[in-house]
Amino acid sequence: MKNFLIILTTFVIDRATKTYLINLQEAGTEIDFYILSFLNFYLVWNTGIGFGLASLEANLYYHILTTLIVIVNFALIYFLLKAKDMSVYLISLIIGGSFGNLFDRLYYYAVPDFIDIHIGTHHWFIFNVADICITVGITGLIIIEFLKKEKTSKNV
Repeated sequence: MKNFLIILTTFVIDRATKTYLINLQEAGTEIDFYILSFLNFYLVWNTGIGFGLASLEANLYYHILTTLIVIVNFALIYFLLKAKDMSVYLISLIIGGSFGNLFDRLYYYAVPDFIDIHIGTHHWFIFNVADICITVGITGLIIIEFLKKEKTSKNV
C-alpha cells in the first residue's frame, strides 16, 4: 500500500506543478520566474527523453521511444513486485515520476519542463518534478547496490 501511495503522491505533485504552470501560460503569463539567483522557472516542451536528450518530433521515432518507455514501466512494476528491501520505495518513486512524464508524452506529445538551475549564464538541463523523482530513485538504487557489494566483499 505504501508503494501505491508513493507512486500516486509523486504523480499528483508532478501533475499539479506542470498543470499550474501550463494554466498560467495559457492565461497569458510568461513563465520565466526568478526564484533565487541560481533558480528560475522557465517552461519548455521536451519531446525527447530525460533532460531534453534525443528530442524528436511527434513521428514514428517519437512513438517508438514512447513505446519503449511503456515497456520500461512494465519492467519497473515487475521489479517492484519482486523487491523486498528499501529498493521498493525507490522503485515506487521512479514509477511515479515515469508515469507523470508518460502521461504528458501521451496527452501533449511532449513533457513540460520548467526547473532551471544555473550559475550565471551556465544552465543545467531544464527538468521537472518527475525527473527529480526518477533521478533520486535511480541514484538510491545505485547506492544500495554499491553498499550490497561492499558488504558481500567484506564477508568474503
